[in-house]
Amino acid sequence: MKNVVLPALVAAVMLAGCQRETGPDPLKLTGKMFVFNYRLAYATYTITLQKTEPVPDGSIVMATFENPAGGEPLTLTRKLFPKLDKVVLESPDITCVRKERPYAVTIEVKGPDGATLQKLETTVISDVDQSVMPAKPLVVGPAYDKNPEVFRNGLAPTHFDTAACPA
Repeated sequence: MKNVVLPALVAAVMLAGCQRETGPDPLKLTGKMFVFNYRLAYATYTITLQKTEPVPDGSIVMATFENPAGGEPLTLTRKLFPKLDKVVLESPDITCVRKERPYAVTIEVKGPDGATLQKLETTVISDVDQSVMPAKPLVVGPAYDKNPEVFRNGLAPTHFDTAACPA
C-alpha cells in the first residue's frame, strides 16, 4: 500500500506545480487610438477591450495614460460589469499629441479584494499632430451653435487658429 501512495502523492504535487495560479487573462486588447474631436477642440485616448473570461462581481479596470503635455499621468477607473463583454476606456481630454510618437498606456484589472487579476502595457501612436486641432471649439452648447469667438458676425474666418503646444 505504501508503494502506491507515495508515487501518487509525488504525481499530484508535480501536476499542481504545472497549473497556472491566476488563470487566463480576463481582457484582450482589441483597439487603441487617439480620437481628435475638431468640433469641440479636444483629443482623447480610446482603448477597447474584449472580455475573454468572467470577472468577479465588483472588479474594476484602472488605466494610466501618459500625458502628452507632460506632467503627471492621466488616470481612469471603471467598474467592470459581469454581463458586458466589451470595455471601452476613454481618457480625460489631452493636448500636445505629436505625430508618430509612442505614448505609454497601462491597464490593470483588479478584483473586488484589490488583487491584480491582469496587467496590460501598450503604446498608442497618432498619425497626426495636435496642430490639426482648432485653438478653440468651433461649436458651443447643446445645439452645437457656432462659437462666436471663432465665427465673428456669423461668418467663418479665412484662417482658423490651430492648437499650439510648448516645444
